[in-house]
Amino acid sequence: MANDPSEKDPASKPPASGAEGKPAAQKPAEPPQAPSAAANPPTPPEDPAAKPPAAPPAAPAAPAAPKAAAPPAKEAPPKPLPLDNELVQRLTARFGDAIRGATLDRKQAIVTISADQLREISRYCRDDEKFDMLVDLTAVDWPKREKRFDVILILYSFAKNERVRLKAHAGETEPVPSVCEIWPAANWLERECYDMFGIVFEGHPKLTRILMPDEWQGHPLRKDYDILKQDTDWVRENLGIESGQ
Repeated sequence: MANDPSEKDPASKPPASGAEGKPAAQKPAEPPQAPSAAANPPTPPEDPAAKPPAAPPAAPAAPAAPKAAAPPAKEAPPKPLPLDNELVQRLTARFGDAIRGATLDRKQAIVTISADQLREISRYCRDDEKFDMLVDLTAVDWPKREKRFDVILILYSFAKNERVRLKAHAGETEPVPSVCEIWPAANWLERECYDMFGIVFEGHPKLTRILMPDEWQGHPLRKDYDILKQDTDWVRENLGIESGQ
């Protein structure tokens, strides 16, 4: 019928029986698939040997070296002290003004005497004061001084275990008495002073050069003798070269 409500509203019809009337079955949800091994390959374990060695820890900075201490100032040498012991008193009593003075310099007794009395004073020192050994005889040049040379004798007494220095001033052309007859060891020592300084020892048995050739000109230990100076003529004649070549 045209007025039947079931015909007007299809939704109000009851579901058909049979297969057509069953609701469509829903597919179960698929479980989540694990990620493919090919898509995400496993990371291989790291080889400890393949790692570069760790840098050693930085060494601590060395402490700064302390500044060197300034060298201590040099002390001035001690000044000679006046000497008036028994030896000086006996010498003065015997030779008077020929004893020009006496000092003690770093425990060394120094008696300054007149050059013309050198032989007599030396003989007295050997015979009466028992200074039986001449240790050395040498000289010092003071070219600006009127009497430019100091002639120095160093004496030793075995009996008293004492030393004394006799010092005499001599001019450039002033002869000095030889003491070879008192101490034979003075022979070569006086020759050396003559050779190096030009000091003439009066009474020496054979006063000739001992270090330089006999024909050499000049005296090398005089302070006005140039350290590089040579006897040009002697070098040319005997060595066949120019001086300083």
